[in-house]
Amino acid sequence: MFEAILAAACHITLYLWHRQSTANNWLVRNRLLVNWLILTSGVLSAFGLILQFPEMWHYLPVGPVTQWIRGGLMLWAVVTVGSTITLGVARQLGKSSWNSDFHPARRQFLTAAQTMLVAAPALATGFGVFIERRDLRLVTQDIKIPGLPKDLNGFLITQVSDIHLSPFLSEQELAHAIDMANDTKPNLMVMTGDLITRGGDPLDACIRQLGRLKSDLGVYGCNGNHEVYARCEGYVERECGKLGVTFLRQRNLHLKRGAATINLAGVDYQVSSKPPLQGAEALVDGSPDTFNLLLSHNPGVFKKAAAQGWDLTLSGHTHGGQVSVEILHQHMNIARFYTPYVYGQYEIGKSKIFVTRGIGTVGLPARIGAPPEIVAIRLWSI
Repeated sequence: MFEAILAAACHITLYLWHRQSTANNWLVRNRLLVNWLILTSGVLSAFGLILQFPEMWHYLPVGPVTQWIRGGLMLWAVVTVGSTITLGVARQLGKSSWNSDFHPARRQFLTAAQTMLVAAPALATGFGVFIERRDLRLVTQDIKIPGLPKDLNGFLITQVSDIHLSPFLSEQELAHAIDMANDTKPNLMVMTGDLITRGGDPLDACIRQLGRLKSDLGVYGCNGNHEVYARCEGYVERECGKLGVTFLRQRNLHLKRGAATINLAGVDYQVSSKPPLQGAEALVDGSPDTFNLLLSHNPGVFKKAAAQGWDLTLSGHTHGGQVSVEILHQHMNIARFYTPYVYGQYEIGKSKIFVTRGIGTVGLPARIGAPPEIVAIRLWSI
């Protein structure tokens, strides 16, 4: 949604630039055409904004065509944002290129540079749609836990998250991800929400693939916000349970490894309009040789989780920003407007969280600077 709002602002900026353009500028010579292009682009981006609200999804036809239309409009909005920004840079580069005294060779170079700058966002988006979106990786992550019971030293947790099985991710691609997760041979397998994107997506196929996950101590999960949107939280819990995948909904259970106990808990998606983790403090186990592990799709709960005494929280939800651009060693993406915990490992006191980029995409059928992943987390004591 934020991309579409930003695109609308960029359309206004683009229009003002166009109106202020000087004579001999191509934009002026083709003013009528450019006006129509700006108007059409603005309408498409506005329509894309409307279609991003989950409340609208229940009124849209079910099927891949609808989702690709939504995704295409978001792609258009993102390309427009990037092109408008680069157009501003190109205009600054080209201010003097139209001077009659300017050397023709240098003028040609600047014209080519302008063209490349304006085309770059479209090229990057195409890369994100056709290449990086499908570049699934296995990421290994060491996490050091203060006071970790010695029998859990070297314990391996494999995390699968944000599948979003939909027209943007096929069951065959998901099956490959499941195989990759199983190949890690973990002690514990977890799934942290968002099996699908909206009602009508192939939920049963996703559940069938999740039933193939294996680990020494079993497979456990929690619901994400898209299970809420699709109104299928109870269905996921029931049908996954039939296949041996336990979804934890505001409850915990104890797993044993040697003399150590893992107190594993899961919560449904925690909405921002309510205080997070209400009642979850009662699920924390303060016994010696107990490791408290929380599954929460939304990483925004981390401050509260740390205060309650959870040793480690595993989350997804952000997709690592999904479209993330590194500028001066800082990753700029939409998720940073919603949470400081976008991707990777964070800590507060003795408590840790790991936020994964997940597998699928939502809204925009592309990943740029945030490739999909399966995460193998190794626990170490300090």
